[in-house]
Amino acid sequence: MLSIDTPLRTASSFLRHRLPLGGGSDVRALVGALLLGLVAGCGPTDQAPMSTEQAEAGSLAFEVRLPPATVEGMAELGIETPVKGRLYIVLDRLDDAPDEEDDEPAPEPRRRVGVTGVPFFGMDVEGLDGDAEVFLRGGDPQVRGFPLRSFGELPPGEYRAQALLSAWTTYPRADGHILEMPRETGDGQNIWISPGNAHSPVETIRIGPGEESVIHLSLDEVIPPIQPLREGEVLELGNPRDREQVRFVKMRSELLSEFWGRDMYLGANVLLPRDYQDDGTETYPVLFHLGHFPGDRSPFGFALGEEGSGRTAGFSRFWMSEDAPGMFIVTIRDANPYYDTSYSVNSPNVGPYGDAITQELIPFLEEEFRMLSEPWARVLAGGSTGGWEALALQVFHPRTFGGSWAWCPDSVDFHAYQIVNIYEDQNAYELDQGWIQAERPSNRNADGNIQFTMRQEGHFELAVADRSRSGGQWAIWEAAYGPLGEDGYPRPIWDHETGEIDRETAEYWREHYDLHHHLQENWSTLGPDLRGKIHIATGDMDSYYLELAVYRLEAFLDSVTDPPADARVEYGRRQPHCWLGESPERPGEEINYREFVEEVADYLARQAPADG
Repeated sequence: MLSIDTPLRTASSFLRHRLPLGGGSDVRALVGALLLGLVAGCGPTDQAPMSTEQAEAGSLAFEVRLPPATVEGMAELGIETPVKGRLYIVLDRLDDAPDEEDDEPAPEPRRRVGVTGVPFFGMDVEGLDGDAEVFLRGGDPQVRGFPLRSFGELPPGEYRAQALLSAWTTYPRADGHILEMPRETGDGQNIWISPGNAHSPVETIRIGPGEESVIHLSLDEVIPPIQPLREGEVLELGNPRDREQVRFVKMRSELLSEFWGRDMYLGANVLLPRDYQDDGTETYPVLFHLGHFPGDRSPFGFALGEEGSGRTAGFSRFWMSEDAPGMFIVTIRDANPYYDTSYSVNSPNVGPYGDAITQELIPFLEEEFRMLSEPWARVLAGGSTGGWEALALQVFHPRTFGGSWAWCPDSVDFHAYQIVNIYEDQNAYELDQGWIQAERPSNRNADGNIQFTMRQEGHFELAVADRSRSGGQWAIWEAAYGPLGEDGYPRPIWDHETGEIDRETAEYWREHYDLHHHLQENWSTLGPDLRGKIHIATGDMDSYYLELAVYRLEAFLDSVTDPPADARVEYGRRQPHCWLGESPERPGEEINYREFVEEVADYLARQAPADG
């Protein structure tokens, strides 16, 4: 196989030599979309011809081969064949490629995809079987790239090139819709590293005048399971192995399997109390730490013998000491066809995850690990996505949980959906200023400098995949909060190309998932069960403008009197995403996990019934 140190080859040499079938490289994370062209509905070698105008738009083409051995390897992991999905070409300028460090090879191009990452191009494909050859041609309207729309915009130069095939799985859902979606195979719904997807070795090429116009790549490598499969195991949610003080569980969910029409699973990573014994009798309260897919990571970064740093500093040593409180800490594995987490709510697109977590997973854990089965003994915490989930679970299940810490939560009021007011604004990508149209920012540094815009992030996800299948942030919000579209995929909150907002969809969001609106409309019944349970912290220069929605919710929580909310909301001055609150021991600094666990333990002690 070739590496970045392999002597440079021109496109003409690719015409003379196919890539070897063996060898290859490992496929890990890129975030984009790429190339090879099959017209929807056409077989792998029966492509529709391009028009003269299309051909003139760009002469560069990539020919990608899918060897029989690769198809067999995908099928062995349960991937549907013939393969359908999306094929990507990722290009990394040789001069921009990162250097090798500590004898580790430089990251492959696919690992460098992102809104501010390297160019990629994608195209939907179907009917791919062994020895399929697919062309991605310059000027083909079915090929969409980012940040460059077409191959013709690539500046001349030397590049590292890589192809990746993201396979889709058929989901015959209970609502009658049949969806083609990326399958979650243990990676947390990251197509660039998903086991079962295929990629090519990294090739060094030249693009520019005088070079041959067809570049050949071969999908020689199938991404292997993160943990080797044992008999009876499936890829979904991975199969992490138990280690000291940490247990990993996975269960088939009846509710989710019925919804999706395929076996679906929920998992959890469980940090045991220091003195926990499998054959003991004592029961313990639980802190559920919510957020993005935890993989095989331990809650709060627990690792025996390691000191940790930042938020994890001293936590492992503390957890094994006499000072540690008796409690479990649990992270949830709930990646799904849309994203690396479900957002912990019932959704017509993602499924009944709110019910599955509260009615299936938590009862299973409580029986398996002697967790206290009392609302006061179940508390929630999380940051960003996990912050929204922690607050949503508390709000939608007020008598199931006893307290919530929402750090830098995703938008809790859609008047400030990041920086967009979906109820009043006309366009998400730009602000009409009369004589000019100002581009809306999506991400900023704490000093105010903009990293990328709403339009750029929206077009990035659109290049990865359409129909909210990008695995990206905007896609999961549409899937979790939105109604079904006529085709069975989420109905967009705005036109992904132009940014024009759909007001009818916005009203659906308001009535079902706007947390501030839900609290405001239902406080007379919710308030008694939520009093004193809501804790929110965020930086006042959140990188995604999430503090704007918190301001609105805080004003409501401060205003209610029957009953009072007794909520705590704190802001970190000039702090970016994701600030967790101020340390009780180190004024002006951020709280760490050891300090937070002690805060939770004190809270639980106050909530516990007097009779124990």
